[in-house]
Amino acid sequence: MLLSSFTKTSIEAGVDEVGRGCLAGPVVAAAVILPKDYFHPKLTDSKLLSLKDREVIKLDIQNNAISYAIGQVSHQEIDKINILQASFKAMHIAIAQLTMVPELLLIDGNRFANYPFVPHQCIIKGDAKFFSIAAASVLAKCFRDDLMSELALQYPEYGWQTNVGYPTIAHRKAIKKHGVTPWHRLSFRLLKE
Repeated sequence: MLLSSFTKTSIEAGVDEVGRGCLAGPVVAAAVILPKDYFHPKLTDSKLLSLKDREVIKLDIQNNAISYAIGQVSHQEIDKINILQASFKAMHIAIAQLTMVPELLLIDGNRFANYPFVPHQCIIKGDAKFFSIAAASVLAKCFRDDLMSELALQYPEYGWQTNVGYPTIAHRKAIKKHGVTPWHRLSFRLLKE
């Protein structure tokens, strides 16, 4: 079962990102501050949840969170500064928009660029360990999936409504047949050798 907090008294924000491995679209991060007693029986890593469950849980998070925010960094900026730096930047953008200043950041993963004046704790697979990180995972994934589904209406050949920009066989075949879109990350290997 997931833990409600890392400390007993600190104001904690869970932070996670989605879209690092995608060939197209932005990288999106979310930061979430939950009440210390927050509980949801189904909340876990967003990748393990169905679309229907994610949408229901997203509303519960939005209704119960003390504060939450989304940050995104465009595919053009990813090409300029690299995906790792873009992921950190998206996280920083989300944290900066929180309406309450956290005293501790719980970061999903093993690396993070220091955020000014707020200590952080990196937690590998944190989205399956802490409610706040799992909540950030859900909000970021829902936001990004919705965005890619909208873009899929303009570029239906690439299957973004289902692959959300990840390098599936169908996505790579579409790139080979139709070329790149204005939303593809040109610094990524879009086609296999």
